[in-house]
Amino acid sequence: MSEEQQKGCSPSDCAGCAHADSCSSKPQDLRKPANPFSHIGKVIGVVSGKGGVGKSMVTASLARMMREQGFSVGILDADVTGPSIPKMYGIHETAAGTEAGIYPCEAKDGTKIMSVNLLLPHEDDPVIWRGPVIAGVVTQFWTDVIWGELDYLFVDMPPGTGDVPLTVFQSLPVDGVVIVTSPQDLVQMIVKKAYNMARQMQIPVLGIVENYSYLVCPDCGRQISVFGESHIDEIAKELDIPVLGKMPIDAALAEAVEKEAFYSISNEYLSEAVNKI
Repeated sequence: MSEEQQKGCSPSDCAGCAHADSCSSKPQDLRKPANPFSHIGKVIGVVSGKGGVGKSMVTASLARMMREQGFSVGILDADVTGPSIPKMYGIHETAAGTEAGIYPCEAKDGTKIMSVNLLLPHEDDPVIWRGPVIAGVVTQFWTDVIWGELDYLFVDMPPGTGDVPLTVFQSLPVDGVVIVTSPQDLVQMIVKKAYNMARQMQIPVLGIVENYSYLVCPDCGRQISVFGESHIDEIAKELDIPVLGKMPIDAALAEAVEKEAFYSISNEYLSEAVNKI
């Protein structure tokens, strides 16, 4: 093989080539078209390097605060095997569909929600599917769901850097991601995994939200670092991205989830994240 062949062809070399579409010098756009009846302004992904950091809480909080500002908002629940968004909003009905597509369910505050739980015969039925099937369902939540007019669509990702985040980054026109983490010792490695995946997929990282940052003592008001001291500021500085919020363990937020009434609460700790978005 010649040196030129090893390096690959240039764009001019590809002109008239029968294999020009597959040439490495012309990256293929894998993004899928949205449903014809969907008109969405911005797509924001909420990601985490591991589970259990409150990613769905952050997703719902951002959507809720944008609704309070008068924006039309939707949540695409891409955490297919562990969906929690519908229950947080008190939605238990089944999504309806026509030949044109599937209609998302609507929460009491007007937030449109699509989740696999809205398609199952029983919401506590397990989703025992392999990765490619799950990824296909998430893609259909973009191509087949009639979202209508939305200013913002938030995508609640499953944890990690597997099939579904890859599918979302490749198939949806994601405008930016918010990374959610917590103040445990492994946070630096976990944040960097999520950050590096977004960068490799050429998705802008808007910033980091730290959940479970502290607990406020109800008697003296002192902040208690239940999960250890936070290092999020140093990590953010190293990666050159902003910290968009530090959420404490807040009983009011937890109560809103338990009462399935997240549409009635505002998460003041994420005001900077909302401004950034």
